[in-house]
This record gives sequence, C-alpha cells and structure tokens, in this order.
Amino acid sequence: MAHPLLSFAMRRGGSGLVSLLLVSLLVFVGTALLPGDAAQSILGQNATPETLAALRQQLGLNEPLPVRYWNWLVGLAQGDMGTSFSSGRAVADLLWPRLRASMTLALAAAVIALPLAISLGILSALKRDSFLDRAISFLSMWLVSIPAFLTGYILINIFAIRLGWFPSLSISHGSASFMDWINALVLPVTTLVFVTIAHTMRLTRTAVLSVMASDYILMAEIKGLSPRRVTLTHALPNALSPILSISMLTVAYLMVGVVVIETVFNYAGLGKLMVDAVSYRDLPLVQGCAVVFSLVFVSLNFAADFLSVLVNPRLREPKE
Repeated sequence: MAHPLLSFAMRRGGSGLVSLLLVSLLVFVGTALLPGDAAQSILGQNATPETLAALRQQLGLNEPLPVRYWNWLVGLAQGDMGTSFSSGRAVADLLWPRLRASMTLALAAAVIALPLAISLGILSALKRDSFLDRAISFLSMWLVSIPAFLTGYILINIFAIRLGWFPSLSISHGSASFMDWINALVLPVTTLVFVTIAHTMRLTRTAVLSVMASDYILMAEIKGLSPRRVTLTHALPNALSPILSISMLTVAYLMVGVVVIETVFNYAGLGKLMVDAVSYRDLPLVQGCAVVFSLVFVSLNFAADFLSVLVNPRLREPKE
C-alpha cells in the first residue's frame, strides 16, 4: 500500500494536470477569439490581400481550430511554445527572463507582506473584540476595498510626483546599480504588499479563531493553563497547517496580481509582456504567458495542500 503522502501527491498531481489541460484549452480558444487579425497587426494596414493570405498560411492561421490546438498542445508537451509573431523569436526565450522578473517582484512583496499579515492576524485573533482587533479589521476592510491599480497610482502621485523619492516607472537596465534596482522596486512592491496584506490578515485571523474554538483549547483553559501557554503550546501549532496554506496561496495571488501592477509601473515582467502581446495580437506569446501563469498558480496550490497535509497528520487519514 502506497504511503499516504505519496497517494495524496499522486491524486493532487493528477488533478493538477487535468486542470492545466482544461486551462490550456480555454487559453487557446480564448486567444483565438480575440478581436482583430494577427496577420493584419504584423503587416500593417497597407498590406495587400495576397500578402495577408500568404502570412496566414505561413503562420497556420488557416487551419481548423482543433488542428491548431492539437499541434500547439503536442509542441507544448515537448517544451516548444511556438514562435512569437511580432519578434520571430522562440516564445520560451522571451518568457523565462520575464518570469524571473515577475517572481522577484512577487517574492519581494511576500517577504514583507507574509510576516506582517500573519502577525497582525494572530494578534487580532488573540485580542478578539478589543479595540486593536476592530482597528485591524477596519484597516483590512479599507485595504480590500481599494483596487490594486488605484493603490499604485496613489503611491506614484505621492512618492514619485509630489515628493520625488522614487521613480514613477520601474524601468531598469543591465548597467543599473543595486540601489537603482531597489528604488525601481519600492513602489510596485509596496503596492503589492498593500493589496495582499488585507486578505492574508483576515484569513489568518479566521484560521486562528477556528483553532481557539476547539474543544481541546477549552479543556486546556479549564485546567488552568495560562493564556500564553494555551496559545503557544496548543493553538499555534495546530493553526500552522492553515497558516502555511494561506502563505502559499498568498504567493500564488501575488503572481497573478503582478499583471496589473506591472502594467501600472511599466515593470518588465511576465504580466507586462502578456498585456503587450494582447495588444500586438501575438497569439503564441499570449498563450505562452497564460500557460506559465497557470502552471505557477497550480503548482503553488499543490504546494499549499501538500504542506497542509505534511504538518497535520490528521489530514492524511481517509474520511469515512
């Protein structure tokens, strides 16, 4: 009989592959239905009908949609994401540098947001119904209500335009110094922190309150254990599983949220590349970006579930 963790990994891995297959189908069909003509976008408005027809034939745009999807899926399984319509380069060569830039932005925000949000969420749960709890809840609700792009523009207006402390656009080049690179990241990272911290803080508070309402916590309190010992010895270890899951889902949320932030700050990441590819009708590049985003999101969700099972043995037991 297979080890419970191995069985779980196989089940979740299989469901993840099915999810990726469905996402790839939706992505391909969605990009194929984008308004506009890719050949017209490449050649311009002055192209002749004969030239447009020849380019469509060269790019395979005249083939039926199921045939195009199958050819693309076979190439994707072999690591070939196709060739960019606009640049003529392999899509994979364009994606990986931008993916590293996006992951740098998301992880920098996670390093700041996760410890702060988890600490505030735990503190809010332990001080339930106090003034501090209400203040933290009000702050989280206020942050949730502000769209990410609006937060970015507010920070640009204050710290870039009015104060002039940081650049309004996060543009860096190969010869940029370390401090220039840090300055270019401050505003987008701060925006991501503001956008993310509220969700993570509320989820952490809910997870800790759920643990604090358990029978064994009540029993520990009846035995006369101090609140500090009840919290540190009994509550927090059992809240570790949902907190780890929340942390991984927060990183996944950050990877998806960078699309808007990168566009606002003109940051050269995967999200900005995807938005530009849509405007250029560069279908292989849009498809490649969407598949990479989906792969990262599904992988992080798998990691969240796996860590939850790893730290909580009760989740490994089959449900009756």
